[in-house]
Order: sequence, then structure tokens, then C-alpha cells
Amino acid sequence: MIKSTYIISKMDCPSEERLIRMKLDGISAIHDLQFNITERTLIIVHSENNEIERKLKSLDLGSELKEQSVIDWQSAKNKNDVQSKLLWAVLVINFGFFLIEIVAGLFSGSMGLVADSLDMLADAFVYGLSLWAVGSTITRKKKVARLSGYFQLSLAFLGIFEVIRRFIGFEEMPDYRIMIGVSILALIANAICLYLLQKSKSNEAHMKASMIFTSNDVIINAGIILAGFLVLFTQSKYPDLIVGAIVFFIVIRGSVRILKLGK
Repeated sequence: MIKSTYIISKMDCPSEERLIRMKLDGISAIHDLQFNITERTLIIVHSENNEIERKLKSLDLGSELKEQSVIDWQSAKNKNDVQSKLLWAVLVINFGFFLIEIVAGLFSGSMGLVADSLDMLADAFVYGLSLWAVGSTITRKKKVARLSGYFQLSLAFLGIFEVIRRFIGFEEMPDYRIMIGVSILALIANAICLYLLQKSKSNEAHMKASMIFTSNDVIINAGIILAGFLVLFTQSKYPDLIVGAIVFFIVIRGSVRILKLGK
């Protein structure tokens, strides 16, 4: 078995990692991919195959072979099973809180909660795509990525238009109690997800990316809690709308990254 270490100079966020995974998917010679976004490195364990370097170069991410060696390597099936279970748990929690937050957001009139629910949905999709598409064709994976990306992008733009409408309209102040209460629950849920992911002690990129997504969600939850208190103290709708707009733009950015997977 061959261990090839590549420097990917333009790999600075999880979206590039997902692009590389999608590009290399289907190459039977590859047995393992180990990403390190911080150091911009990719380790590929594979049998002899000249297609790998060509596909990496086609992404134009500045890939360069650093070193190559022959190793003894066995598939870590048990480790992958554990990671799959953790990702399933995170997926269920994210999708569950998408449902809770979308209902609570519509009921309370909080655009912050509605926006965060879409962010939860986006995260659940990222986890679900990896799990659901295992063993399926690259064409199907790309089709699912495109459909989901366009769906989330459409919802996010509708959310932005609603924020603008509420900014210039005479909407009532959102219910800060529901905002704060539901966001605290979401914060706890994301903290549990982060704990589960860290518990895996994995250095692989798809697990690190999941940790990054969840860490960002914790920050968003804290922002909505802060907005809830600002709504209370200022008796104004604007803190909620500002936070909602910020989160909608985060969802748009995530949707664009998902759409790149479908190219």
C-alpha cells in the first residue's frame, strides 16, 4: 500500500475538503483519506493509481505531492462504524432542532430562530449526505447536493426578503422568552453534539469539519440569546432582525458551498 502526502495550498475551510472528497470518490484504489485543514495537507492511502494526482490538479487548489512511501495498512472498519454512529446522532439532533426552531420561530415571530433552524437543516444535510450516499454513485451524490443546495438557497433568500420587509414594516416585537428559551435548548444540544464529536478523538477532516460546523452553531445560538435579551431591554424588533439577517447570510454561504459539490 502507498501513502502519499499532498500539500493543498488553497484548502483553508471544510468546503475544499468536501470538494476533494467528491472529486476522488469512485477511485477504487483509494483506501483512506486524511485531511488536515490547519496544515493544508492531505494523506491518501492507496494502491498504484495515476488518476489521483490528475484529479487533484483539475481542482486547481494548488495540490503538490510532498512525499510518498510504502506502508502496511488495514482498513479501520470499527473506527468508521463508531464515527458513523456519532454522525447519525449529530444528524438526528440537528434535524430535530430544525423542526423545533422553525415552529418556535414562526410562532414567536423571531427571524433569528427561523434563520437558525435553516442553519440546523443545512448542517443536518451535510451529515446526512455523507451517510446516505455511502455506496451510491457519484452522479446521485451530485444530484442530491444540487437539489439540496438550491432548496436551502431559496429558503435563505426568502428569509432575507422577510427580514427586509419587517425592517421597513410595522411588525410587532418578537417574543423574547421563546427566543431565549429555545436558543438555550439549542445551545445545549449543540454542546452535546460537540462533546460527542470530540469524544471520537478523530483527526480526520470530515469529523473535524463536523466539529467546526457545530462550534459555529454554538456561537450562533449565543448570538440569538443575546438578541433575545436586547429585544427585552430595548423593547425593539431590530436586534432579532439583525441576528436573523446574519444567520441567513451564513446559510447562503453554506448553500453555495453545497452547490459546489454538485458540479
